[in-house]
Amino acid sequence: MPPEKSAYALARYSRSPDSIRDSLEWVRAHDSTRFLESFYFQYGHASIADLGHVTLCFEGISELAATEIEDEQLWDGQARSSRYQNFSKSGFIVPPEFDAAQTASYRQQGSALLDAYTAAHTRMLEYYRSKLPRPDDMKPEAYQRNLAARAFDVARYLLFFGVPTSIGQITSIRTLERQARRLRVSEFEELRTLAAEIVAACANPPDCVWSEETAREPLAPTLARFLEADEHARQSRIDLAQVAASLLPKSGPCAVDDVDLLRPDHPAADCAATLLYPVTDRPFRELYETALSWSEAQRREVLDAAVRSRTRRDELLRNFRGSVYAFDLILDIGAYRDLHRHRRCQQFRQAYSGRLGYAVPQPAIDAGIGDSFSHAFDEVSLTAGSLSQPGVQYLLPFGTRSRFLFKMDFAEAEYICRLRSGVKGHFSYRQAAWKMKEKLAALEPELAHLLSGTPPWIEDPLNR
Repeated sequence: MPPEKSAYALARYSRSPDSIRDSLEWVRAHDSTRFLESFYFQYGHASIADLGHVTLCFEGISELAATEIEDEQLWDGQARSSRYQNFSKSGFIVPPEFDAAQTASYRQQGSALLDAYTAAHTRMLEYYRSKLPRPDDMKPEAYQRNLAARAFDVARYLLFFGVPTSIGQITSIRTLERQARRLRVSEFEELRTLAAEIVAACANPPDCVWSEETAREPLAPTLARFLEADEHARQSRIDLAQVAASLLPKSGPCAVDDVDLLRPDHPAADCAATLLYPVTDRPFRELYETALSWSEAQRREVLDAAVRSRTRRDELLRNFRGSVYAFDLILDIGAYRDLHRHRRCQQFRQAYSGRLGYAVPQPAIDAGIGDSFSHAFDEVSLTAGSLSQPGVQYLLPFGTRSRFLFKMDFAEAEYICRLRSGVKGHFSYRQAAWKMKEKLAALEPELAHLLSGTPPWIEDPLNR
């Protein structure tokens, strides 16, 4: 069934003594559009929109756009894998924000990065062949696939946000509405354009149909009429940035570990720090301790700024959602793209900038090509200075280090530490997951025996 009709049928089923077969027959003879307009969009019965699911595929979008599309907690989907696919011939997306001169500089640097990516993969493949001979019980095809994947794990540091990818997603109508409204106020034109394409896709019959019966009906026509820009998300970010500028001390950020763990016990200070985190470059620990030192009136100034533009239809920002543990992580973008898949935690990021430098992968250093990575990153930094904001983010390599906040309960922390530290994982997030496990065990000695993980120095390179 089309998503809106499915939602109507299941909603009626919950409100009627009829069987599901009778409810389906009812829906065939009645207008689902009028029902959704009244009960979902006007009366605010939001759970109805969770009963209809929409499948969308985004093709030829940038990795930057993919990251923003996936930033929904109640989201199911997958993008192209940088471990199993070769991106060397894919070209790259040119940000529409650039003028002719900037486009030329960007194209030159993007091509250089893809050339370096190809060379790095070739060299790492040779290195791994010499270091990891094929076991007698492993088929040659499996051996080659495993080596290629390991080589891509290293070469991907030279991929950048402008390379194209594809995403397939399945979301409820409610999640799709929230996603499209958020994208409509993005600072990036590509994402605003994608939001408009989502609206158009909902208003029209699906491109890929399973049967002729469903081919004639629009995908989600009611939803398309109500996908307005999320002005509250846009304006609250502006308001919070202004409050941060007026309240925070002018001193530089304090130094903390690449994996820093807090257990906030003051809800108002926790909310204030989490609200300020995405609009600053400060560590979460500094923001939280600063908020603790503030008066109640100062903390309220932050909280009020976050809700000043809120309307009846707007939920509280996700920053108000609390969790027991707050992990402030400095990760390379590639590792973040992997950990971003964990949706049982609240995730926040600071602006991508390159301010925290770039990570040169240790296997590249071991293979004798670490200098080529450093040279590529230096060239990116030089070119980035001549590119506009927004837009320059498209040139940032996956090796760019940035700051991310992951808030979660113990069960999710245990799961991430156990899963992501395993030998099958990428070496970058393996190190982060192991440090998370060590930090949590030190903070919670009574729970430490429940934590498990694989130290990063234990390796099984041919195990995928």
